[in-house]
Parts: sequence; structure tokens; C-alpha cells
Amino acid sequence: MSELYMMVTITNRNMTQKFINFYRENGLEVSMISVGSGTAASEVLDYFGLDGSQKSVLFHVVTDAAWKEIKQGLRRKMRIDVPGIGIAFLIPMSSIGGKKALNYLTSGQEFVKGEESSLKDTKYELLVVIANQGYTEMVMDAAREVHAAGGTVIHARGTGTEKADKFLGVTLVPEKEMIFIVVKKTQKNDIMRAVMDKAGLETKARSIVFSLPVTDTAGMRLMEEMEEEE
Repeated sequence: MSELYMMVTITNRNMTQKFINFYRENGLEVSMISVGSGTAASEVLDYFGLDGSQKSVLFHVVTDAAWKEIKQGLRRKMRIDVPGIGIAFLIPMSSIGGKKALNYLTSGQEFVKGEESSLKDTKYELLVVIANQGYTEMVMDAAREVHAAGGTVIHARGTGTEKADKFLGVTLVPEKEMIFIVVKKTQKNDIMRAVMDKAGLETKARSIVFSLPVTDTAGMRLMEEMEEEE
């Protein structure tokens, strides 16, 4: 039985292609890439050898076995421990919406599916929807029908889209939107199913959805009050 993780890599923009090439060499061809900018205090940036300029943020789905090998490569080949190269970290995944999406996101990795993994006593989960650019409202309309609150959207570029025909049976375009929706754990399955049914791979949105456990929150008072009224 394997565990699944969302691997997040943050690096300076000029290192993006080097990381993409490294991950591809290690079998991670499917990724989402977005941009950001550094906001840490100067002494923190100095510690990591980074500057406050624009960053690239790379998202990959990895198994625990794949991570062990990739981590060694990050240290030995990419020299990620040298200040200025970047950082990489893991976030545990609790579920992926559908077998096709699972096979696509983990393409080439050995994965033995067990029980749905989740952290104990989590009240909320973060749904991440990857959709074709321009179809955010289709996704959110589907989610709102089963009482999801609002979402946050970032623009991204997908890699490994040429593998979509093999694993998904559809063609994907590289321009993507990633929609982040925090939901109550009890709502998760209904909202994921609604997105898959009404904005999924059979629609123009071509959405893939998965969830990440949320261990604590702040600013969720309105959602909690709505839950108490139900």
C-alpha cells in the first residue's frame, strides 16, 4: 500500500526549466507550474540564499517510494541544500477523484491503493481542481450546487499533457486554472462528485479534482455558523 503526496517546489524563476528537466528524468512528467514572488523577511531570504524576485511554484503528485528517490536526486544532482537553489516539501493527499485522474497524476509511479488516507480529526479539507483555462465558473457552479463556498483561482501551465490521451482518453491543453476550495470534510465527497459529473473530463472544463487534509483553520467562522444551523 502506498501513500500519495502533493510535492511543492519553490525556486527562482531562472531555475524552473532545470527542475522540470530533473523531474522528467525521474518520471514526473505531469505537473502544474505557477508563478509567485518572495515575501519573506530579508534575513530569511538570505538564510535560504533566495531573493525577493519572482518565483516558480511547481506541483507534482508523488508516492512515498518515488519521493525517497527524488529527494536523493534533489540533494545530489540539483544540490537543493545549497542556498539559492530552492525548497521542496510534501503535503499528504487524502483522495483523488476517479481512477483515470489517479493514473494520470501518478503516471509511471508504482502505486498500490489502500484505504482513503486522511489525518485524524480534520474538520476541513482543501479541494484542488485543475481545469482548462476559462472554465472556473463551470467548476464553481457545480460546487455551489452542493453548498460549497467560494474558491481561489491561480493560473498555471501544465506539463505532461501529451500523456492525457493515454491515461484520460482526452486531449488537454497546457493552459490551466487551479481552483482551491476549502470545504467541510462531511461535504467533500458530494462536492468532488458534483465537479466530476458537471465539470469533469467529459466536459470542456476537463477538470481533475483531489483533496488535501487541513489540520487547522482561522477565519472559517461563517462556515462553522452555517454548519451549526443545519
